Amino acid sequence: MSWVEVAADVFVKRYEASDVNVVAIPGPKGVTVIDTGGSPAEAQEIVADVAERFGTPIVEAVNTHAHYDHSFGNSVFVDLGVPVIGHHRIPDHYAAFEGPRLRAWQADPAREPDKQWDHVVLTQPTVLIQRSTTLTASGRNIECIPIPRGHTDTDLVVCVPDAEVWVLGDAIEESGPPMFGSGCWPLEWPAALDEVLLRVQPSDAMVPGHGRVVDREFAARQAADLHAVADAIKRAHGDRTEIEVALDSARLPWAKWMLRSAFEQGFSHLDQRPSSGH
Repeated sequence: MSWVEVAADVFVKRYEASDVNVVAIPGPKGVTVIDTGGSPAEAQEIVADVAERFGTPIVEAVNTHAHYDHSFGNSVFVDLGVPVIGHHRIPDHYAAFEGPRLRAWQADPAREPDKQWDHVVLTQPTVLIQRSTTLTASGRNIECIPIPRGHTDTDLVVCVPDAEVWVLGDAIEESGPPMFGSGCWPLEWPAALDEVLLRVQPSDAMVPGHGRVVDREFAARQAADLHAVADAIKRAHGDRTEIEVALDSARLPWAKWMLRSAFEQGFSHLDQRPSSGH
């Protein structure tokens, strides 16, 4: 795949590993890269591709969230002296999820033979943000917006105002239904996406974490599907329906194995909520 210009000087390249989108935003002083790939080898490929296509230095990189396929290349960028910007909760997510998963793989690579994590050094962002932050190192204004809990509690949305482009990471996906992966908040995800969509115009381009560039209408339909999942989880939990029974009766555009993760995490979050009784 080659770099595709999806708006004025905003480029996307889909990498075969995990079909992940990497975004390059060139400006007069250099290039901002969104997401660093799923391994040092992928990150090195991204760095080389940016150099070949744009011929200017990478001045900063951003993690849209903590999952491995979007951040396991961080060490390569940090070693090059490139600041990596990410959500302030990424260190906690790494400690709870990505770190244990990486250590388990390193102890037994056969458990996930499709991964190439031999040389991964888990590296958190060098700049951790808690509120909307405007990046200017490239000579363009690029807004990084921490959003409420959803796909994870580390999600950042990136807005390029002069190009009317939004980069959402895995808050939306196009190449398949959104994944309810590690650290997911399925009950809160729909409202988080709704909040983002309040700022998006119908003509704006939206770059998902995986798949083709979409528009606001696509994202709104996906938000409606996420609302349906959240409603099904709350209904099943309230009725004390077992998860497997609820999955068998669910009429949702997800495979059963994907929904199982959503229901398990949703039930867990509901069980932890304080009782409203006296």
